[in-house]
Amino acid sequence: MFTGLVEEVGTLAWIDGGPDGARLGVRTSRVQDGLAVGDSVAVNGACLTAVTVSGEGFAVDCVAETLRRTSLGTRREGEGVNLERALRADARIGGHFVQGHVDGLAECRAVRPDGDGIRLELACPPDLLRYVVEKGSVALDGVSLTVAARSGDAFEVALIPHTVAETTLGPELEGASLNLEVDVLAKYVEALVAPHLPS
Repeated sequence: MFTGLVEEVGTLAWIDGGPDGARLGVRTSRVQDGLAVGDSVAVNGACLTAVTVSGEGFAVDCVAETLRRTSLGTRREGEGVNLERALRADARIGGHFVQGHVDGLAECRAVRPDGDGIRLELACPPDLLRYVVEKGSVALDGVSLTVAARSGDAFEVALIPHTVAETTLGPELEGASLNLEVDVLAKYVEALVAPHLPS
């Protein structure tokens, strides 16, 4: 479990493998502190397991399902990735409950200035968009965000300057695919209510 509050932007130092499975090496300056082999860590919003840890960073394994479902299979060495260690039971929850279970990809259609920040317009498949509600929560590449608007087949989020400065989300994202995790509460409500609705 995570909160969607990015602790650090790390760097993909190396990638070993292909579409059937890969090991990623991530160079960090802070997140490796207190991280142990077997611990969960969110890499661009995907919950992965640290398989090696050193003073310079850590490595994780991605199976084929992870590479298909997320954007990690298209990342390249030298690129930045959002990192968050798993939530501690005694910590404040500043974002929202993020599982690190990426539901699919959202395509950034447009980036527009919005006061001191920027606004992203994102398209996603209808089976995911139904869980996106205005003023609800989503995680994009592991960043907890509030849905600012929703219309048609797209939704919008507003990024404050701090988010742009401290994460990989920024003005160069137009055309990019981002890992999307919708709010798990919406999926549970749907599953619980569906059997009681008229067919």
